[in-house]
Amino acid sequence: MPELLPEPDELLKRVRALPAAQPLLARLEDRPGVYLVGGAVRDLLLGGVPFDLDFVVEGDAAAVAASLGGELTVHDRFGTSTVRLDGLTYDVARARRETYARPGALPDVEPAPLEADLLRRDFTVNAIAIALGGSRAGELRAAPGALEDLDAGRLRVLHDRSFIDDPTRLLRLTRYASRLGFEIEPGTRALVTEAVEGRALCTVSGPRIGTELRLLAREKDPVNALLVLRSLGLDAAIHPGFGLRDEALARRALALMPGDARRDRLAVSAASMGLPAADLTALLESLAFEADDRDAVVGTATWADELARALVAARAPSEIAAAAAGAPPELVALAGALGPESQAIEWLEHLRHVRLAIDGRDLLEAGVPEGPAIGRGLRAALAAKLDQRASGREQELAEALGAAGGVGGHQ
Repeated sequence: MPELLPEPDELLKRVRALPAAQPLLARLEDRPGVYLVGGAVRDLLLGGVPFDLDFVVEGDAAAVAASLGGELTVHDRFGTSTVRLDGLTYDVARARRETYARPGALPDVEPAPLEADLLRRDFTVNAIAIALGGSRAGELRAAPGALEDLDAGRLRVLHDRSFIDDPTRLLRLTRYASRLGFEIEPGTRALVTEAVEGRALCTVSGPRIGTELRLLAREKDPVNALLVLRSLGLDAAIHPGFGLRDEALARRALALMPGDARRDRLAVSAASMGLPAADLTALLESLAFEADDRDAVVGTATWADELARALVAARAPSEIAAAAAGAPPELVALAGALGPESQAIEWLEHLRHVRLAIDGRDLLEAGVPEGPAIGRGLRAALAAKLDQRASGREQELAEALGAAGGVGGHQ
């Protein structure tokens, strides 16, 4: 066991100092049998400030959740409740044990003591709890080996059927290994290989796999997470053509991304570049990606090469803007990482934000009839402004009218 574990009073002090814990702790009123559990305890012991907090109750968790006030949603099947309080969301669960009717099925649950609840969890480093009230407040409770594994930076499953019972744990293992930088214990790694070779992920629904993949792509370093996924053979288990094959490309693309772009979309796109559009669309639909995310990933993964060629050929700012017209920033970043980095930067940082001082109404008032001439004129004016051939409303309007067919007579 680690030698420098905090004393109970110090642990309780750390929990109470968490901004996310304060609204809930104020309402628990030193109630016994309530524990902070899982990843939040792990991160707290590692010196972090966790924001997502899960609680376990030995007893009637629904009654505890209801007593907290706020907006309450009860999930009877699993003995869990979600409480929304002061803008924060908490999961409050009854201590339970789980059994699985078949591999990959959702578990059947029954009430159990905290010790059994800890043993049902995914990895030892997440099987740790802190008592929040009563005479044992601040006491640390852990599954066998959990504190030693945390101290050693080691990820270990709690039983040999862990990945068979719930194969989504394979993807969670990827996420934790990437985020925490922990080593995967050799026996656990052997179980991963066995589960992959046995096609364990095929026993889980696509939407459940999709949920885990989206969480993985939202990691602080999604490239590293995708590399761990590949090292374990899990990317090919999701789809034979899926997987990040060019780390340098993905990192260059992420470095080009502006603040309004989606890192998770770009990460999944970079891992999908070998897939034809139809196959990628089918895959993302099977994984229950929302339509906007699906379309963004498919467009970015399948059009990046073509956009890169167009940007390479573009010289004037107006040509760059024309090549990237309508493209999401993730697509331009990935295309830029393929070669035309300077063109991509110019569009992402400047050109896409340029706006005309005129609009279609100005052209109508100047005598241009409704129809394609309006769009043609505005595009010409924008090109002139981008190339610094037009400055100000009058010059923009002159360019637009010339391109629209030479209609004159403006004030």
